[in-house]
This record gives sequence, structure tokens and C-alpha cells, in this order.
Amino acid sequence: MLCLGAQRLWGLPLRGLPLSRCPGHPRSVSGLEGKDNPTSSAETRWKERAETVIIGGGCIGVSLAYHLAKAGMKDVVLLEKSELTAGSTWHAAGLTTYFHPGINLKKIHYDSIKLYEKLEEETGQVVGFHQPGSIRLATTPVRVDEFKYQMTRTRWHATKQYIIEPEKIQEMFPLLNMSKILAGLYNPGDGHIDPYSLTMALAAGARKYGALLKYPAPVTSLKARLDGTWDVETPQGSMRANRIVNAAGFWAREVGKMAGLEHPLIPVQHQYVVTSTIPEVKALTRELPVLRDLEGSYYLRQERDGLLFGPYESQEKMKLQDSWVANGVPPGFGKELFESDLDRITEHVEAAMEMVPVLKKADIINVVNGPITYSPDILPMVGPHQGVRNYWVAIGFGYGIIHAGGVGKYLSDWILHGEPPFDLIELDPNRYGKWTTTQYTEAKARESYGFNNIVGYPKEERFAGRPTQRVSGLYKTLESKCSMGFHAGWEQPHWFYKPGQDTAYRPSFRRTNWFEPVGSEYQQVMQRVGVIDLSPFGKFDIKGQDSIRLLDHLFANVIPKVGFTNISHMLTPKGRVYAELTVSHQSPGEFLLITGSGSELHDLRWIEEEAAKGGYNVEIKNITDELGVLGVAGPHARKVLQKLTSEDLSDDVFKFLQTKSLKISNIPVTALRISYTGELGWELYHRREDSAALYSIIMDAGQEEGIDNFGTYAMNALRLEKAFRAWGSEMNCDTNPLEAGLEYFVKLNKPADFIGKQALKQIKAKGLKRRLVCLTLATDDVDPEGNESIWHNGKVVGNTTSGSYSYSIQKSLAFAYVPVELSKVGQQVEVELLGKHYPAVIIQEPLVLTEPTRNRLQKKSGKDKI
Repeated sequence: MLCLGAQRLWGLPLRGLPLSRCPGHPRSVSGLEGKDNPTSSAETRWKERAETVIIGGGCIGVSLAYHLAKAGMKDVVLLEKSELTAGSTWHAAGLTTYFHPGINLKKIHYDSIKLYEKLEEETGQVVGFHQPGSIRLATTPVRVDEFKYQMTRTRWHATKQYIIEPEKIQEMFPLLNMSKILAGLYNPGDGHIDPYSLTMALAAGARKYGALLKYPAPVTSLKARLDGTWDVETPQGSMRANRIVNAAGFWAREVGKMAGLEHPLIPVQHQYVVTSTIPEVKALTRELPVLRDLEGSYYLRQERDGLLFGPYESQEKMKLQDSWVANGVPPGFGKELFESDLDRITEHVEAAMEMVPVLKKADIINVVNGPITYSPDILPMVGPHQGVRNYWVAIGFGYGIIHAGGVGKYLSDWILHGEPPFDLIELDPNRYGKWTTTQYTEAKARESYGFNNIVGYPKEERFAGRPTQRVSGLYKTLESKCSMGFHAGWEQPHWFYKPGQDTAYRPSFRRTNWFEPVGSEYQQVMQRVGVIDLSPFGKFDIKGQDSIRLLDHLFANVIPKVGFTNISHMLTPKGRVYAELTVSHQSPGEFLLITGSGSELHDLRWIEEEAAKGGYNVEIKNITDELGVLGVAGPHARKVLQKLTSEDLSDDVFKFLQTKSLKISNIPVTALRISYTGELGWELYHRREDSAALYSIIMDAGQEEGIDNFGTYAMNALRLEKAFRAWGSEMNCDTNPLEAGLEYFVKLNKPADFIGKQALKQIKAKGLKRRLVCLTLATDDVDPEGNESIWHNGKVVGNTTSGSYSYSIQKSLAFAYVPVELSKVGQQVEVELLGKHYPAVIIQEPLVLTEPTRNRLQKKSGKDKI
């Protein structure tokens, strides 16, 4: 390791310091070592066939081997190019925490910690697990708001988490300067573990249950076979695998290239400092909790009788190892470190010394500067990869130690049972695509590292690397008129501003500068006519001899007749909602499938996999980037569009959910009579290069009707009032369609044995435990947005899934899951927002009837009068 001798932090010149190489097995940072790691595995066996080959012997890969073997899979093989823990695992700081700002990633953290708590007993290997708890410090009022925001998102999970007062913080961490501290977010059970010992224990468990761990065994070639299996080449020989899992850490790009993929990953240099014994620390009677000073952007924990702290420097000062992207990882690099560079972290060192004054007298004994791998958005990539059969990834872990146990279990369950155990689409490797260039990856990784500890607002936007090449044909027309949001590489208008309005990006936990403009857009659609750019939709063309048979197998709904559209859901074998798509039967046996922007390759992979497994004779084409989409909605939508086409758009001729090919002023479009606003409207699919001209023609034609733009924020408010569910919020792999209120779209009596049908019949027979309900609540300056806790009689009983302000009744509106016994209309509950409980009542949905329903009731009323 890097030894600096007895150099003081206080007054340290903070120059770059010479590197001491660390060949072979390093002393673990926590001082708790596992058994010796031999330079080669004692295992002499070689398998010619394997069920699963895992490439990479860091904590992630070894955890997966452990979980697969323990669950009963035979022929699990792990191949490591040098020795276990080489790469990023061996030098990690080893932090473990229950906390995560997301939702289901909390489950990954929870599963990791629960595994680590029992791993030593199970394997007989010391793991060096310390659980003194952790405290996140709030030194600004907005940080206190963030803690309150995170509390309501956590209470309906198993994780224990509390907001604590300064007095309690000082009691738990008596070495703090309390002058700026307002509150703390405390997670009991958090702590740190020795990464080397953890990996060795997992390896012992994997071997105990029958897995084969081979090293050194560098993979030199991957060859996909027509039957979906792989030939894996190493210097020791070749192996045939039913599936491969890339868990190769910062070598993941090289492994991906062997499979014909360019993974958007980049190594980042991360430094932490270890001090010698500090008398005040040595005098303590119990271990200090791990500290996270969010404004100072560093973590700090006790290391024996000293302290260890690691900063996340700003994006301007942090360092990417971009040469590895261009030239590959240097041969032989495995347990080496980079030159330390304390200049980069000066301001964080000073912040730490101000917060923990004993650091001013501390001596540095080690500075560790090693590579960790970042994806563009800092989250790992976990799961099967679209476009390459039976190729899975577990890569891009910026926080691999806390993720290792949970991700190993998650992937093992998915591989063994054919579906993810719960929804984690935020980790889907298919969230990236061809638009994810090296330049984008570098810009976003730099931003993500620098933003490690910034305030996490709802509706957050980050602007590095934007725009990508994936902009709609309207981008240049609209960019100066609106606030854009980022959706799978696309730029899409969130809200529009008028002259004199505040145009800045002003994130907040409360209503902010977009609140009134969105209200105007809402009225625009309800009273006149609005236009929205929907180009980011995922779009697939499916045709061929077996297309109808494939879709009947995939979807729970019936297949629409030629010329019609419906809403259909793909379910998992256990009856959960894997995806929601719009299915349009364009011509006999040819279909246009539409999904949300964030689900494009997620859904396409599932469709392609089922087509391949069933041997269906179909052609599946992703046409997302070829087509632009404009939505036109509002009571005057028909009047405006009728001016531009000879096609009869009247209600009797162009019915709700019909699809037709027509021309809008000589521009060919596929028109679907459907709108997520619930108002009269059409979605117009057209060549992407025609978007600007089509938009201009429609806007010109609608001047008399007062046409104007609207964005996705207004569309969300409109769809909530109509009680339209959204995939990823009201439904996902955590929910079944019956509890989500999707019975209308599920045809259990259709002849085809669609995926999930039998499971759904069992769910229906057993009865539901919870239901999705719609509720209203009167708040002050804050609205629900989803994942907030629902309270009843002093207990948390459920959670919201999405929410917004209702501009029609001038109250907040939300969807929520509650127990069946609390799901009746009129039931009163409470919603927790920013630490306050707001009374809420379950209402009959929808709050506002859709235009087709209003139209039908009006016609019926007229007939009744006659």
C-alpha cells in the first residue's frame, strides 16, 4: 500500500505523493484478513460443459456463484483472469448501508447486509463485519427537507431509518463540531466490512455448494452459437456454456467486445485517506458510526484507533481513467494503485477537519487511489442484454461491496426462475443504446461522480452530455420554448414557458416555477387543443407467418382486429406486469407496438427472447429512431386536423382506438385515435425527418382554435385525473394486473395460454391482499409524486405510486396501494409528505371521465330522451 509515514493532515502541503506498489495480497484496509489467496486456484478440474459461466472473480461475480450454487444449480463455473478480488474489490473502503434514495435498490442493500450478518457462521470464514450504524448530516434547511422526503419513501420498507436531533448526533459521535449541524439521518445496522475477507467467505460458500472457481483463467474469446449457447475460450481450454455472465469489473468493456457489445463504462479514480492512531478515537468505549458529511462530500469511519475518510471531488477536479477506454486496461493490472493526488481533495480534507477537529492533529499512514467503474448514471448494469442471447451482465458497480450480496441473490433468482424477483428497471443494462457514445459516457460519469452527495430532488434533471444524437425532429424548434427532460437519450418537453416567466431549472421538494405554466397547459388541452412531442416512444414493427400466434402468447389481452388498437400487457410467469404496450394491427399479420421510452429495449429483449424460445417465424424490427410522433389532443383536435386531410375524422367514421394510414397535408402518417390525456386526440406516427414540417402545418392550421404546446408534466396531471395507470408506477414486476385494476385488459378466457395466465388464475382464486385506489388530499405547497407512505390508525399501511396536483378540483391527487379492507370509496387515510401527515380520502375513479366515455354517455342520454 501507499505509506506516507507520519505526515500531518494539518499543514500538509498536499502535493502528489509517490506510489508504493502493492504486489500480491494486500493488507486489508480494515485490518481483518481472510485466509491467504493463492495465486492460482487449488482446483484442478476442468469442465467442458457449464450451465452458467461467470467471468470475473470480484465480490460481485463470487456472490453470484455462491447464490446459484446454493440454490441448487449444477455446473456453475467462475473464471477469473488473475486472482480473486483483483481489480476494484481488494482496495474498496467496504462501506455497507441500508440507505438508498431509490426504492427497490433498498432491497438489494437489505439483502446484502442480512447475508453478511450470517456469512461467517455459514462458511467459517471471518468477514470483519462492523455495524456501528451510520449518520448522514444535514447542515442546511433543504437537506433537512431531503431527509423528510427520504423518510416517507422508506417507512413502507423493512429498512430502519430515523431522523435524529443534534443532541443525539453528538452523543453518538462526540468528536464532531456541532456548530452547523441541523439534523441527521440515522440507519442502525450500517457499517463496513473487509472486502477481501467477504469475497473469500463467499468463495468458500460457493465451493461448499459445488461451484468451480478457476484462476488464473483469463477468457480470450467468446463465440455465440446458433442454439443460444456459448463457447468460452481460455488458455486452459474451451468450455460450452448455456449462459455467460459478465462480472468483470473494469475489464467488462473488453469482455463485452468479445460478445460484440460496447458497454458504456469508464474507470474513475477514487481516493481515501487512512490515519494513524488518534488518542481521542482510541479513548472511545464504542465504535463511531459511519459519517457522511453531504455538503463536504465525503464519508468518514473509524479504522482501528484512527479514521478513514474518502471524498467525492467535483466533476471539474475528479479524474477519469479515460486512457483505459481508448487503449484497454494495461496488461497485468490487478492489484495496483494509482499515484495519489491530494491536491484534488484539498477542500474536502479541510471540510473534514472542520467537522471532525481531531483530524487536524492526525498523521496519514495510507492514501489509497484505486479504480472503480462507473456507468453514465452511476447505477450498475444488471440482467440479460438485448440483442445477444443468454448474455448477462453484472457490471458498472461504483458501490460493489454493498451491492454484491443482494445483486448475487437477485440475478440468481432471475436466472433460475425466468423472471426478476422484483422490479429494478433502473439497473437494466438495456437502458442504454447506440446513442450512448464514449463522449456521453465520459461526460455523465464525471457529472455522476461529482454529484455523489448533491441534494436528490424529485423530477431531477442532469445536463452533462446533452443533447445526444437522439433528438426528435422538433428539438431545434422547441428547445428555446420549454424545459426539456431526458428520456432514454431523447430530449422531450416537460413544460413550456411564456415571455416574462421564470425559465430556470429550479428543482424543489415543493411547488416550484413550473406549477402555474403546467396549469395553463392543462387548461389548454381541456378547453382548446394542444400538441405534444411523443417521439421518445419505443416503436416496434412485428410481422410474419406466426406474428398473431406470438402476440397471443405474449399478451394477456386479445389481439385487436385489423385497423384497430388496444392496450395490452406482457406478464411474467408468476403473473406480474412485465410491460404495457399499445398494439395496433396495421394490416393482416403486421403490427405496430408502442411502449414508453424507458422500456424500449427492456420490452424488445423480452419479445425477442420469447420469439426465439418458441421458434416463431416472425420478423421483429425496432423502428424507434425512424419514426417521430406528435400527439394532438383537446376538444378542437378534430377540427384542426380535419382541415389538413381528406380522411373523414368524424366520430362515426374514425372511431376511438382505430388506426389508419392517411396524409396530413401530403405528409404520410399512421394515425391512432388515442390520447394519454383522456381527451379527444390522435397520435400521428411519421418519418422522423418530417416532424418539423408536420408540427408547423398543424400549428398554423390551429391558430383560429388557439392551439398551443403542452408537455409531459401536464399530460401526467391529465392522465391521473382519468385514472390511467402508468407502467413503472402503478404496475411493474412488483404488481399483478388484478390488484392494479387492469382486469379490463386481461382476458383469462381467451383460448391462448398466454404467459402468466395460470399464475393469474391462482391469484384470482386466492383473492387479493391489496388494491390500487385513487385518493385526493388537501395540502399546502407540496404534492405527492409517488412512493410516499400511507398511514392509518398510526401505522404505515401502504404507499402511493404516483401523484400530481389536480387542476380541476384544486387538490392533490394520487394513486396508492392499500390493503383490500381499506380500499372502499370514502375510506380516510393519511399521506406523509415532508414529515407532515395530510388527510386523504379514497374517491370513485376516475375523477374526470374520458372524452370517449363522455361522448358515449351523451349519445345514450340523447337516445333516452327520444
